[in-house]
Amino acid sequence: MHFQDALAEEIRNSAARLLAEDVGPVDITAQLIPEKHQGHARVISREPAILCGVAWVDELFRRLDPRVSLAWHAADGDRLTPDVPFLELTGPARSLLTGERAALNLLQTLSATATRTRHYVDLLEGTGVKLLDTRKTLPGMRVAQKYAVACGGGTNHRIGLYDAFLIKENHIWACGGIAGAVKEARGIAKDLTVEVEVETFDELNQALAAGADVIMLDNFSLDDMREAVRQVAGRATLEASGNVDETTLKAIADTGVDCISSGALTKDIKAIDLSMRMVEDGPAS
Repeated sequence: MHFQDALAEEIRNSAARLLAEDVGPVDITAQLIPEKHQGHARVISREPAILCGVAWVDELFRRLDPRVSLAWHAADGDRLTPDVPFLELTGPARSLLTGERAALNLLQTLSATATRTRHYVDLLEGTGVKLLDTRKTLPGMRVAQKYAVACGGGTNHRIGLYDAFLIKENHIWACGGIAGAVKEARGIAKDLTVEVEVETFDELNQALAAGADVIMLDNFSLDDMREAVRQVAGRATLEASGNVDETTLKAIADTGVDCISSGALTKDIKAIDLSMRMVEDGPAS
């Protein structure tokens, strides 16, 4: 399945799951509001952020109540200014309040991933080094968070276990060595990228000799990364991994590696502080 197809399916399924887990059979508190009561709501961020999740929220309210109208003042990937409304919703007040938490939960999480990614990308500006995500995503949110990384300016590594080979120490052990593992991979799917994770210069040389497309330098020191770049001399793409955060990112990039992967983009995030404020429009005429 292509990523765009998977994304469309994820948006539909995620909206359904969010409503099912939060609303259940009925929002009993919303029943306090008269059925014909109309409402208007504005959504703001209380902190600078990169927006992500527009299509999910559109789908959520489409499923919940098609009478709700959404007016977006920002698109996925845009920077949000604190306290400036980026979304306005109009429709039955019951539906606005029923969908509030599910919508905000989704926006807060995906915007957090996009915001962290943009921060890292900004730190890498001018280096020419790509920022890659990993499979260390929140359970059930793989495709959504991969999309959020792209919104933040990062690059998707591999979506799952099916679209590229990443040969790690246990694969190497099971195949009897790096050469054997790479040979097996080429035999299974010649058109897919073969990446090998290495921890030593001996393993680096084995991966090069085996013809790996990408070599991941796992927890190499900065000096060792520079030496690896010198030795490889463009014969394979070099990816740095391990101990990557905002304090080490630029120094790693300056070693000359081609890309840096970071699980922190998706697993170590703090939800963006968003708020929906109701402005009553009054009963329907």
